[in-house]
Amino acid sequence: MIYIASSWRNPYYEDVVKRLKKEGFEVYDFRNPPHGGNGFHWTDIDENAPNWTFKEYEEGLHHPLAERQFAADLEALKASDTCVLVLPCGRSAHTEAGWCAGAGMKVIVYIPEMMEPELMYKLFDKVVDNLDDLVKTLL
Repeated sequence: MIYIASSWRNPYYEDVVKRLKKEGFEVYDFRNPPHGGNGFHWTDIDENAPNWTFKEYEEGLHHPLAERQFAADLEALKASDTCVLVLPCGRSAHTEAGWCAGAGMKVIVYIPEMMEPELMYKLFDKVVDNLDDLVKTLL
């Protein structure tokens, strides 16, 4: 299975998921998790989540909705053999990709629009800039 690590705000995410599924790959889609629903948003717990104090954030990590999505994501990470980090993305996606690399999985960074270079992407297996090369790398 391929774990797609990215951001809710990533405009390329949906195209990556669709293309990889079309090519016959099994893909974990955090926006449509296996337990149903539309994925996890902190505002599902509290609409004021963006303004939480540290204590509220710490408590929010243990909310049943956060626990359920974390369990689904972790199960998918463990079941995967490859991770595709789709840029632009944030801290969670980079944490997931790092976890995968540390677990010995293949990690590919997909950069559809040029960004500031990142030296530590050398930890990963490949960096590509288009979907065709991404698919070729996964085959």
